[in-house]
Parts: sequence; C-alpha cells; structure tokens
Amino acid sequence: MRIVTRFVSRAAASSMVVAAALALVGFQATEQTASAATKKATSVVTCTTANTKLTVTKVSRPINHLLLKATNTGTKPCYAYIAPYLRAGADAQAPLAWAEETTPQAVVTLKPGQSAYAGITTSTPDGEGGAKAKTLGVFFADRQGNATNKEKTLKLPKGGVFFNSAATVTYWQDNAEDALSW
Repeated sequence: MRIVTRFVSRAAASSMVVAAALALVGFQATEQTASAATKKATSVVTCTTANTKLTVTKVSRPINHLLLKATNTGTKPCYAYIAPYLRAGADAQAPLAWAEETTPQAVVTLKPGQSAYAGITTSTPDGEGGAKAKTLGVFFADRQGNATNKEKTLKLPKGGVFFNSAATVTYWQDNAEDALSW
C-alpha cells in the first residue's frame, strides 16, 4: 500500500510541475501576443496636417455647404479623430461648432491614400450676423479632442464664402455622402 501511495504522490507532484510549466509557457505566449498587438496598434498614427492633404470644395447640394476632404499621404494608417477644428477667416475668434448628431460609431481610420470627409454648413436663415471669409484654417483633433500639429490654411472657393453664427462642421466620416447628409 505504501508503494502505491508514494507512486501516486510522485505522479501528482510531476503533474503539478508539468501544469505549472505549461501555465508559464501559456502566460509568456499571451504576453508575446499582447506585445505584438500593442506594436501593431501603435503603427497607426493620428492624422495631422503633416500626413494628410486637405482640400475644400463648394458643393451644389445641399446649399450653403462645403466639403472638407482629408487624404492620408503618409506611409502608415492614421486615425481621423472626432472632427476638425475650423477657423472661417483669418480673424475668426473661435472654431466652428461640431455637429454632435454626426458622431460616427467608430473612429475613422485612413489607410495610405484613403480619405475622410467633413461637411461644413456655412450659414442658415436662422443664423445671425456673419461675414465673407476667404480662408479656412484647419486643425486636426487628437484622441483627447485637443487640436494637434500646425494649422493648414486653405483658400475658399470663388473668392470666399459667407459664414454666419449657424455655421457647423460634421465629425469625420468615411464617405462624402454621409458628411453632406447633415
């Protein structure tokens, strides 16, 4: 009986050592996978004026709208966070308001060569005051919603566009139709 007990005890101890070794290997493999995922995630950068080309165009429909297009010119994918900060005219005191109802379900990710879009409502009959602006200053937002990098100043089409207090900009969208549907 003693021999059997000793044998069972040794077998149990051996099994525990093997289980512990397998758990350690599994933990290290998980750690390596997490490390690889982190490296892959960090290969996506924030979209800025340095890694994108920005253009602004007047659209025929809807009226009083512009379309801002940001195309990734970098070599890595970039995130177009939230919405652009826009300054209508060189002496604008505050950025245009973001149209909160246009928040997409996920952050727009641009692979090299892909574009994101933001629709700009320049004025409405309900808006007050206003003036013609000849330029549009653009800043990107970072993950926390703060303005990033340097401002890119774009010339507005047709010698300028009228903006009033109702002017807004949509969140970044992955297609022009969604950006202009607001």
